[in-house]
Amino acid sequence: MSKLNEIIHNEATRRAHFPVAAERIYMAHAGVSILPKVAGDALRDYATGGELDNQETPEVLAGVDETRTLAAKLIGSQALEIALLGPTSLGLNLVANGLDWQVGDEVISYVDDYPANVYPWLQLQSRGVKHVALQPEMPGVITWEFVESAITPQTRLVALASCHFLSGYRIDIDTIGRNLRERGILFCLDAIQTVGAFPTSVEHVDFLSADSHKWMLGPAAAGIFYVRKSLQKELKPTLFGAWNVISPDFVAQDDMRFYVGGRRYEPGMLNLPGIVSMHASMKLLLDVGVENIAARLIELRQAILDRLRPLGYTLYLEELDQSTPPDASWKSAIVAVTHPEKDLGALYASLSENGVVVSYRKNREGTKFIRLSPHFYNTIEEIDRVAELMR
Repeated sequence: MSKLNEIIHNEATRRAHFPVAAERIYMAHAGVSILPKVAGDALRDYATGGELDNQETPEVLAGVDETRTLAAKLIGSQALEIALLGPTSLGLNLVANGLDWQVGDEVISYVDDYPANVYPWLQLQSRGVKHVALQPEMPGVITWEFVESAITPQTRLVALASCHFLSGYRIDIDTIGRNLRERGILFCLDAIQTVGAFPTSVEHVDFLSADSHKWMLGPAAAGIFYVRKSLQKELKPTLFGAWNVISPDFVAQDDMRFYVGGRRYEPGMLNLPGIVSMHASMKLLLDVGVENIAARLIELRQAILDRLRPLGYTLYLEELDQSTPPDASWKSAIVAVTHPEKDLGALYASLSENGVVVSYRKNREGTKFIRLSPHFYNTIEEIDRVAELMR
């Protein structure tokens, strides 16, 4: 816990690690994160090196391999199961397009997930795949029992988000994944809203995709794509190039053979600046400890609610929240609140003018929300300031 305490209890240290803290209160990590100093430094160093030498030096390529290892530690996989691809939608589309679907197969997903985890599955209907849409009573509240009720003998794959981007509900990945595997059903996870914030294990997951620009505190369009080793022959690459197809001396071959591991899904030049920066942010997260980060985020979540509820704000999942313990496993650091009287659009603009960065969102019904999503480096004092501005 020492690294976390070192950052949050010493303002000079906090600002050294997170320069944004000296400029504004940033609580929009469920949207697009800021970069910590180490990630920005890595980008600057890479750019400087690229001015003086080949951008793809042996040292940079060694860093790519190290990044696969760090990513594997974050999600509990093997490095060979990691492709370094972003955005999240790219990995999800690789799954949707790479499986050998048969007419009549069924895929289960939730149509009110973030669109990146909806469209890849809807488009399979053009290939004769039936899309089964989950419709939970509460937004994002998807349990194993609810998934089980939608399964039929034709179900081939279930595609879910590890955490709903607006309601903040975290699914029970292990229970759902374990039960699906017992039934021979594939499980694909959009994990962008939990990797880096909460422990996210792929022990019972077949495919996972997550860009780094949210809770991993990394740059946009650098991410990780996981494919379970035993499924890498079943999931065919659908993008082809000199990086994933073996091409001795850069000569195209008649027989297309792929490199072993996650590289088989990486067709060409990698996003090296992004990977270098993501490497630095991942290392910071692992140094602080994801378990420690998770505990801190739940603490910050409760602090926000303790201050906003007396002002008349209600949480998107207010009833569920009030009926479960503060540390219930479904809770996340996504805190979307609404208010019966306030103009939330005007409030969002006012917060921005006062140096507070949050998100302004609407659901399918048009209900407006202010979404706060703090990361571990945010402080109680910052939450006090935000609450004061939201009066």
